[in-house]
Amino acid sequence: MALLRRSGEPYELSAGALLKETMVTSGAITNRIDRMEAKGLVERVRDPADRRSVIVGLTRRGVEVCDEVIALHMADEARLLAALGEGDRDGLAALLRRVLVDLGDTSL
Repeated sequence: MALLRRSGEPYELSAGALLKETMVTSGAITNRIDRMEAKGLVERVRDPADRRSVIVGLTRRGVEVCDEVIALHMADEARLLAALGEGDRDGLAALLRRVLVDLGDTSL
């Protein structure tokens, strides 16, 4: 769901894009989409440009749930980092940035 939320409005991606980004099997992504669809968090529609492809999009409820979870995550992060001084937070950020670069993140 977070991947769909980060994709920006209209918060939808092809099933193939979700598969590629999540690095799970096609069966696993299908099961995840099925469960989220059953809960009313996502919906599937045929891609009008390619009827063989399916677009998965967040529903209004899915966006709301994502936003609630993100807010909780950010509050937890702030609580955890509050125990560190500014220098320690800066050092932690530098270490995490280095790990991301080593993992191949070129956006930094």
